[in-house]
Amino acid sequence: MKILVLSHTEENKLPDAAREALTAAKQLGPVSFGLWGANTQDAANALADADAEKVYVVTGEEFDAPRYSTDIAAAEALVKASGADVIVAGHTPRTARIQGGLAARLDGVVDTHVSGLNADADAISATRWFYRQRIKADVKRANRPWIIGVDAGVFEPFSGSDGQVEVQQVSVEVTDQMTRTKVKGIAKPESDEQTIQPDAELLLVAGAGWTKQQAEGGIKVDQAADLILDVLRKSGASLGGTKSMVDMESEGQKTLHFMTHMNQIGQTGSTPRHKKGLATCCHGEEPHVVGWRFINERRAINLDANCGWAHGKADVLYIADAFKVMDELRKLL
Repeated sequence: MKILVLSHTEENKLPDAAREALTAAKQLGPVSFGLWGANTQDAANALADADAEKVYVVTGEEFDAPRYSTDIAAAEALVKASGADVIVAGHTPRTARIQGGLAARLDGVVDTHVSGLNADADAISATRWFYRQRIKADVKRANRPWIIGVDAGVFEPFSGSDGQVEVQQVSVEVTDQMTRTKVKGIAKPESDEQTIQPDAELLLVAGAGWTKQQAEGGIKVDQAADLILDVLRKSGASLGGTKSMVDMESEGQKTLHFMTHMNQIGQTGSTPRHKKGLATCCHGEEPHVVGWRFINERRAINLDANCGWAHGKADVLYIADAFKVMDELRKLL
């Protein structure tokens, strides 16, 4: 069995997702590495302690931009050059976008969002979740090549000293048709704050309770927005929201101006993998808590001592006014 870890470079460096994929792949046996980008040598040198059998690279300015046509051409050439029958890729927007097409070009199979890899004497298996994280399955495939996309945040990133690594260049013919798409820059969502940060240590989730009548009287949405943004700025936390919270604006109700459906956590939203989570002003019902499945340490703030978080869904539950707790929190930051 030949195993290849596949990745692009990121600013001429090895992305964290590739380091995580390397840790995952090494559980299966000896690995080779495939890299593409404008300058691959610096990224390859980060693999000096990785015990990679070979490092294959596709190098050129055309492969620097995140463009489907050149990315998949480079990936296809690297897989064919290595002769690999199991390909492991970390989850970045670039690698995630090409995995299905790469499997089709190689007449192989693909499994994405894999959260575990195991190897025994007969076969390897990939663990992944189905039906919004409700069903867990170990998948085995007889067809090869098998492309396995591992989710970010699951495996410990590989770390080692840099050194001079010998690479094997792989050539790819780049046609004018492949470079018709030009990357001119990055457009960010319309928001006055960058509230979604997958690499943050903490996930702060805001529920609809922030927009309701408060114990002291009146609705304090603007005050809540200032308080939450201040905590986000000082803590570097990522912001999530419940479905009821993100739906409010479309229903004409006043809500946090920076909250969008991109922030939505839960059964109909995302399932982030931050190490810690703090839920504020939400009840902790099952559809929302589904999105917390991969949060290691959970804390919640709620005035209701019998809320969903109290039923074994949170490690620590503060029965308190979220305004007061968050105000104390920002003083400590």
